[in-house]
Amino acid sequence: NGSVVVFVHGSGQGASGHSNFKGNYPFLVEHGYRVIVPDLIGYGYSDKPQDIDYTLDFFVECVEQLLEHLGIDSYALIGNSLGGAIALQMALNHPNKITTLNLMAPGGIEEQADYFTMPGMKLLQSLMQQGAPSKALLKQFICEGLVYDASMIDDELIDERWDIYTKQNPHCLKTMRVPNLTASLPSITTPTLVFWGLNEQMMPSTGIMTLAHGLPNARVVLVSQCGHWVMAEHQTMFNQYTLQFLQQHAATQE
Repeated sequence: NGSVVVFVHGSGQGASGHSNFKGNYPFLVEHGYRVIVPDLIGYGYSDKPQDIDYTLDFFVECVEQLLEHLGIDSYALIGNSLGGAIALQMALNHPNKITTLNLMAPGGIEEQADYFTMPGMKLLQSLMQQGAPSKALLKQFICEGLVYDASMIDDELIDERWDIYTKQNPHCLKTMRVPNLTASLPSITTPTLVFWGLNEQMMPSTGIMTLAHGLPNARVVLVSQCGHWVMAEHQTMFNQYTLQFLQQHAATQE
């Protein structure tokens, strides 16, 4: 019955809402929030249609339709990677519905080719080019591409991602298209909290200043000894900062 927070996960093999945010959403529930954690279309245990292309607009439409179906017209958005790009586009589409944005190394702020110069993206490409799913390569991608400290990756996480990966539709990643939203950032006035790991292997570091200069109402938190998954690698800090940010802006709106 509390204020609504929507978590939007990133892409990659075996991605899902739970695997991205299982260390975060229960914390907000404990503090009185109503939390929505969907699996994006094409991911997790959601449908995986073959007859469409997985564009940013398609992902956005699906999330917006979900919230409309649930009767939710005011919410905070938390998104990492692809989920961050979805959150940015939703803020452009419906600025009056979104109370705050919380972005972790979001996509959609570079040309697509620039992302694939990054070491983690090259690992992702090698996974996509495999004839059959490889659990060993999936673990390598997670350990080397997504986190700074691989010791935090346990067998439970790998098994969870592997189970989803074996059900995944390769068409989803092959047709995924995310435009560069940089030129539109100045029109997003929603209060925004940005996290960025300084050992990021997936997103070019130019994104830090793109967001800092482009978003007119942003606070940027740079995290050392951290890769692409700040919400998992620095869970306590992320949860506390997120809660404080939500509470601060709820008080401002009152």
